[in-house]
Amino acid sequence: MSEAKNPAAASEHESSEGLIRTPKQLIATIIAAFAVPVVVIMMMAHYVDFGMRTGAGSDGMSEQAVAQRLQRVGTVDLRDLSDASTQRSGEQVYTAVCSACHATGAVGAPKLGDAAAWAPRIATGYEALLHSALEGKGAMPKQGGGDFSDFEVARAVVYMADKAGAKFEEPKPPAAAASAPN
Repeated sequence: MSEAKNPAAASEHESSEGLIRTPKQLIATIIAAFAVPVVVIMMMAHYVDFGMRTGAGSDGMSEQAVAQRLQRVGTVDLRDLSDASTQRSGEQVYTAVCSACHATGAVGAPKLGDAAAWAPRIATGYEALLHSALEGKGAMPKQGGGDFSDFEVARAVVYMADKAGAKFEEPKPPAAAASAPN
């Protein structure tokens, strides 16, 4: 019996070969299997990255943004601490830092001018008040959280105590640095 006489066997043989019948078709299929996904990925990347973005964060390299990131962090203030005229007054220090708590009585701080609240503190003396102001006491940080010279803090202590009825004398400015011995 020949294969031509059996039509069922012939159709079975043809269906088992598949779509790729020649070596040329095999090579073309392999190349397409690699090339098509690469081209699709490149097209998607181009689509995603196409054009200028206008959303948040897109101006990170603008001149203004770069200048803002490069601005200086701090400054150095050189002052002659022996000159009382360059030092801030007690009222200036009070207004700058102390008033945050002493104007409102926050965290138990005695209010400016409240003689009853200041009386026990004034009774301890100027040195005790100055020590508390310089080193901090209770919720009050050192120097009231400010950055002042000890002389400026002393002026603020006298200013606040005198507003509550004390008669403290204005502190003397720090002496000029003595010349170095030969």
